[in-house]
Amino acid sequence: MPQLNDLSRSLITLEQDATLIAVIEMGQSSWLVAGIVPGVERHPLKKLAVDESALLKLLNRWREEAEQAGHRIKRIAVAFEAGRDGFWLARWLRTRGIETHVIHASSVAVSREHRRAKTDRLDTELLKRAFLGWLRGERDHCKMVAIPTTKDEDAKRPNRERESLVGEQSRIVNRMKATLTRLGIRGFNPKLKKAAERLDGLRTPEDAPIPPNTLAELRRDMVRRRLVSDQIRQIEGARLERLEQAPCDGPHAMVRLLARVIGVGIETADMLVQEVLSRNMRDRRAVARYAGLTGSPDESGQKRREKGLARSGNARVRRGMIQLAWRFLMFQKDSALAQWFRARTENARGTRKTMIVALARKLLIALWRLVRDGVVPDGVSLRPAQ
Repeated sequence: MPQLNDLSRSLITLEQDATLIAVIEMGQSSWLVAGIVPGVERHPLKKLAVDESALLKLLNRWREEAEQAGHRIKRIAVAFEAGRDGFWLARWLRTRGIETHVIHASSVAVSREHRRAKTDRLDTELLKRAFLGWLRGERDHCKMVAIPTTKDEDAKRPNRERESLVGEQSRIVNRMKATLTRLGIRGFNPKLKKAAERLDGLRTPEDAPIPPNTLAELRRDMVRRRLVSDQIRQIEGARLERLEQAPCDGPHAMVRLLARVIGVGIETADMLVQEVLSRNMRDRRAVARYAGLTGSPDESGQKRREKGLARSGNARVRRGMIQLAWRFLMFQKDSALAQWFRARTENARGTRKTMIVALARKLLIALWRLVRDGVVPDGVSLRPAQ
């Protein structure tokens, strides 16, 4: 079985005399486009407004310049770094016959000088060298990001929106508690149904009511918290409805299978499937690297130390897996992974937080094998299939 391409190098032979190469340094107000045009001695550099049509017109103009110099262009390869603009430009160019790649920003080596010069012009030169090496098929120049479809990106939105709303809800509640604490009022729970009615009866330690401006602020915060809570319930209800309408759909089937593992809820299962498990990963090491659950060793000469998690992967997956690992120890005590964790921590003080990361990595790989090959981890209890 052939291995999946990890996008660390191009598998297409580069014909440099017939390939127009361009890189884009993308900003909020302008794009800087640098090119390598066959037959043209200079390396053109053009600053454009944020306009995809102008970019396409520029690429066609460079193609005409190459053909006037006697080079027939068979391939146009464009690359830019992944960033705020996402992948829409890559999809737009690909529909117009332009080979487009998105460079993983952290895979490009940069100078470690403390005061290195950094301009858009220098960045395009750096991207151009890295992209040219990648097109030649050489490893370690840079890595590309898999370009998702609009449907794939849209499938991630409910989970990410819910995460944002849960954080906003926590901030509102914490702000209300802090406001009351400044008045000496403790033990009030703003999340209760009748919390708004109880506000008028609250008294400070001096037996005074809440000042009017502060009371109005608290009421507005309660309305805001109620709105956020309703939106969270809407997202959760819509997700359950989608699962019921298309239970055998690819990602939905994965979510339902993961949710059968005792200790894994629908929310965690949906996050894992949409963020990592539905991707075509090469092997288990790639799964762990994508989650940022691998180490970052620092070795030089006789110096050997571990700097902790690399944290270069998906932060949502990393946070979710560490939380799931703690829950896994509670709900799957008889599993082989839980026994492995206890065997290494019961007689070693201060190792639980370190080993929970190792457990999260092993658990993520086990769940990946479960949804890919149907291999149930040893000793893991499953809920009955519905």
